[in-house]
Order: sequence, then C-alpha cells, then structure tokens
Amino acid sequence: MGTITTKDGTKIAYKDWGKGQPILFSHGWPLAGDAWEAQMLFFGQNGYRVIAHDRRSHGGSDQTWDGNNMDQYADDLAELIETLDLKDLIMIGHSTGGGEVAHYIGRHGSKRVAKVVLVGAVPPLMLKTEANPEGTPLEVFDGIRKGTATNRSQFFKDLTMPFYGFNRDGAKVNDGLRESFWLMGMQGGIKGEYDCIHEFSEVDYTADLEKIDKPTLVIHGEDDQIVPIAASAEKTAKIVKGAELRVYKNGCHGLAQVDPDTFNADVLAFIKG
Repeated sequence: MGTITTKDGTKIAYKDWGKGQPILFSHGWPLAGDAWEAQMLFFGQNGYRVIAHDRRSHGGSDQTWDGNNMDQYADDLAELIETLDLKDLIMIGHSTGGGEVAHYIGRHGSKRVAKVVLVGAVPPLMLKTEANPEGTPLEVFDGIRKGTATNRSQFFKDLTMPFYGFNRDGAKVNDGLRESFWLMGMQGGIKGEYDCIHEFSEVDYTADLEKIDKPTLVIHGEDDQIVPIAASAEKTAKIVKGAELRVYKNGCHGLAQVDPDTFNADVLAFIKG
C-alpha cells in the first residue's frame, strides 16, 4: 500500500492498481479499503485503474484524535485525488463513503469526476427529525456510540448479522465475511470510529447532493437494516438530477460483498452506458 501525507500531517493509506479510467472506492464504517477487494479485482481485470483508500482512523491510515469529521474526510479525498492526478474519475461510495463522495463534490466540485455510484449510502440524512420522519431515532445512534466506546470488539461482531442480512430467516451465514468485517473494524482507531458515528448519522448532505451534476447510479438494498431505504436512496434519487435508482430485492446493507457478481455487473453496465 502507498500513503499520502495530508496538510495536517496525517498519513492516508491507499491501494492503486491497474491502468485505464480510474475508479475510486470509498468504504463504509467501520471498515477499510479492503472491503472493496472483490470490486477492485473485477474492475482491474476489466481494464480500469482501481484505487481504494483507508479513511483517517480506519484501516492502515493514521489514527487521529482530531479531524475525524466529514469536512476533513472530503479534504483528505481531494488531496488523494490531486496527488494521484485522477481525472475522468468514477467515484463509488458505500454507506459513510457515499456521504464522503457527495461531500467531496459539494466541497471541491465535480471537474475531475465522470460518474458517481452511491451504494447503501447515508445521504441525505439518516437522523429522524420533524422534517425527516423516515429517519432513524437518535437513541439508536447513541447505542452505536455506547457499543463502540465500551464493547467495540463484541459490538462489531454482532453488527455483522444485520449488516449482511444474516439475521434473516433462511439466510446463509458467511463466517469468513463476518470475520473480515471484524478484523477491519478492529484495525481502526476507536476515537476516530467513535467520532465518525456523528458524521454518518447527523450530517445533512442534501446541499451536496444538489451539486452532483454527473450521471449517478443509486444502488440500495430493499431490506437494508442499517441505512433504511426510505430515508436515503429514495430521497437521494429525487434530489440528484437524472439519478437512476436500482433496488435490490431483499438486499442487505453489505450487498456489494454478499452478491459481488450482480453488483459488479450492474456497475460495469452503468460505467459503460
């Protein structure tokens, strides 16, 4: 893995493989760039340059005490994109990474961007409010904070069940995927992961979505138990001009890892279309 050092001295780890039009992957919480390995192999083999970074305090990047917020995440992404001089870029963001992609465009513009894919993404706003009754109550996120702060190892292990839909009747549990999730989660820094909960739950990305002016594919699981579709993808597809919404029947939050063949084929068709 390579690293860049950001303006505030933080080392951001990233992988950069292959040649061709670049695809940049932004991972979900509390994971790392390795969550995209099935996509990186597939798209790299199909003639694309594939890049995945570890967000600060996640994966192999520096574990920072300060700066664990979406403004800084977007600025880190901008520094990576500029350092690697990525152009005609396809940006793919899952969950928190979808917020990161949207906020990057909202904050830094889309001149380097060709297309956008948002997968199980948190925008426009996860938190339940009077104006957003479809959202998730604050006490749920407080519970995530408590679990992360006091019992992180077991909390992450338990989280894999709804994350991948393994708690549903008839679901085939993939223990390797559960262990991979746990390993990535525990590799990150607890302070940064704790801070990030606010960023994926209580930040409103509506204004960022309104600035996305490139072809956009919104993919979401019908049965996403982590980021419910009514508060996220259904609204995002209406806010982003011309966005295409693709709903996976009975799909879970981690659909790209549970069903990489379908996901990869859908994204490839969108990129080529």
